[in-house]
Amino acid sequence: MYEASKQKAFFEQSKQFLSTPATKDQIEDLRDNLRFHEWKYYVENSPVLSDYEYDMLYKSLEKLEETYPALITEDSPTQRVAKDLTSEFNKVKHLTPMLSLGNSYNKEDLVDFEKSIVKLTGEETMTFAVEPKFDGGSIALVYENDQLVRGATRGDGTQGEEMTANAKSIKSIPLKAAFSKYGIHRVELRGEAVIRKDVFDRVNQERAKNQQVLFANPRNAATGGLRMKDANETAKRGIDVFIFQLSFAEDANGNDILHQFEKHSTCIAMLKDLGFKVPKSEFGVYSTIDEVSQHCIKWENQREKYPYEIDGMVIKVDDFKLQELAGYTQHHPRWAIAYKFKAKQATSILEKVEYQVGKTGSITPVAKITPVALAGVTVSSISLHNEEFIQSKDIRLGDTVLVERAGDVIPYIVKSLDELRSGKEIPIDFPKQCPSCNYDLIKPEDEAKWRCPNNYCEAQIIQKMIFHVSKDAMNIDGFGKSYVERFYDLAWLRDISDIYNLDYQAIAELEGFGEKSATKLQEAVLKAKQNPIHRLLNSLSIYHLGRKASKVLAERIEHVLDLADWTEENYTDIHDVGPILAREVSHFFQQEENIALIKKMEEYGVNMKQTEEDRPVEVAEDAPFKGKTILFTGSLQQMTRKEAQQKATLAGAKNISAVSSKLDFLVVGEKAGSKLKKAEALGTVSILTEEDFLAMIE
Repeated sequence: MYEASKQKAFFEQSKQFLSTPATKDQIEDLRDNLRFHEWKYYVENSPVLSDYEYDMLYKSLEKLEETYPALITEDSPTQRVAKDLTSEFNKVKHLTPMLSLGNSYNKEDLVDFEKSIVKLTGEETMTFAVEPKFDGGSIALVYENDQLVRGATRGDGTQGEEMTANAKSIKSIPLKAAFSKYGIHRVELRGEAVIRKDVFDRVNQERAKNQQVLFANPRNAATGGLRMKDANETAKRGIDVFIFQLSFAEDANGNDILHQFEKHSTCIAMLKDLGFKVPKSEFGVYSTIDEVSQHCIKWENQREKYPYEIDGMVIKVDDFKLQELAGYTQHHPRWAIAYKFKAKQATSILEKVEYQVGKTGSITPVAKITPVALAGVTVSSISLHNEEFIQSKDIRLGDTVLVERAGDVIPYIVKSLDELRSGKEIPIDFPKQCPSCNYDLIKPEDEAKWRCPNNYCEAQIIQKMIFHVSKDAMNIDGFGKSYVERFYDLAWLRDISDIYNLDYQAIAELEGFGEKSATKLQEAVLKAKQNPIHRLLNSLSIYHLGRKASKVLAERIEHVLDLADWTEENYTDIHDVGPILAREVSHFFQQEENIALIKKMEEYGVNMKQTEEDRPVEVAEDAPFKGKTILFTGSLQQMTRKEAQQKATLAGAKNISAVSSKLDFLVVGEKAGSKLKKAEALGTVSILTEEDFLAMIE
């Protein structure tokens, strides 16, 4: 859309407007400048101004238009969001029907599709355009005289609901596009409204902070955002629109001129040139079904790395003449087909709910559903999180439920399908007593989960031991859940101290073990006894105490039992420790049975004293990264990720795990991926290569 020289000119002009605000005579130049920056940010994902600088330009335009209201134009960036609420969404007829697509699931289906096109057109050689099938909400946009005049939802395919004000609030949709340079007077575009995955996470975090109901998935958030009565609310959703088709075009005399562009791929290139957001590397044109199939399989394998939710690919005959020969059914065009990825959603029946007791006594309800195939695996158990989750979704025993695998990994119940209820479904009655020890459950006001407060609850004791030996805690190699449960059944384990006083001769005689396995286990336990105390503190399953806080505490004590003398104020004096954590850790070290447990572990040889690894890193005053945050991404070539993080710590940096406004430096290796794109989009993160990083610390 903008040549390199033009982009540079806009950037330089921006800097001028920031130092010397635009005048009345320059108002249109300022609008063009803001449109350029909207395109860079929302279409190209490559901003060249900081958010603050953009806001300053925007405010400058607002002030000018306030002073000279007669100069306000409909396509001004300030006119994206309507000032009034939409009371209703009127029905409008699409210029051409928005049909559905036929489905395919494998290469054989695609071969059949090609055969049908050959039969319908009589043409044996052709090209196919392949593009993502976005999982969002379809919309139709109409432009006249280069201006956006209408936006509408898909509706029933013939007519949809008019939502022009909301469409204008979506910044990846140009309010003005130069269709006239292609001889087009009126045009209808098809697009998909979607929300980028990281933006969706950010929106949900904000909603959680404001105690609002979380969105189930990006699709629901996007489609719901299209029908908001207040366009300001639509704008807050962070919706993007990808244009995937030019469906209608006529000249100033009302003549249909769509076919003069000859190919679908030509139209996509034209739309890109006009500043619309269109698929890029994920779009391809191929001359054989083999190539089409390979493209589909490639994107199915990497769908989770793609920043937007996609549930398949769409294959279209590229040539408009062949499209016309192939024709349509009442349901779908014969010249296009969807290649569907393995399902990420399915329906099943909720048969029963089981309740699991965690290591800190938290009660987690688990749905047991009729086994269902989902994204390549069979799902039969799904966490229901807590009582509030069950109530908010009105989930009942016997319900038909919609199941999703978030990120193709974690099963999640999206909703119950109450329209399918027969009346025999039973509301779920959350237990008031612990399912393991029958102790009365408690639920603190500031927490979502019910908890069992009984420290002698058998289920808790077992879960504490399972966590204690795990990789995140004492990291006892080979000592997993099955060993803990087996040794507990044999009465060899009753609390975590017993892990360090096992009879390895007896273990060697167990079925499935032998001398070699028993010796290997003994060596792993002996090694764990020498662990730094920050690992030990984390392994004790103290409520709210995790790895980070354990490290903070370990830096400040010589011996674990020093904490028995601490008051809550001693904890809250530490910057990273809040009152809830202070209360829980203080309470733990005031209990005689816990002190006795720690002393017994020490008798068995478990280290209780601060090690070199526990001590805070001494950072020089002139350390290159002192007081800065850093994150490594991609494949590093000269060191491992752990080595890089250690070097960064010694150089004064704090390693963090995600790209956000709090990140100062991102060090990128090969195949950096989404973290790099997000950092570039923020515009506030300093991006270093591995060589840059090493040069700075050396």
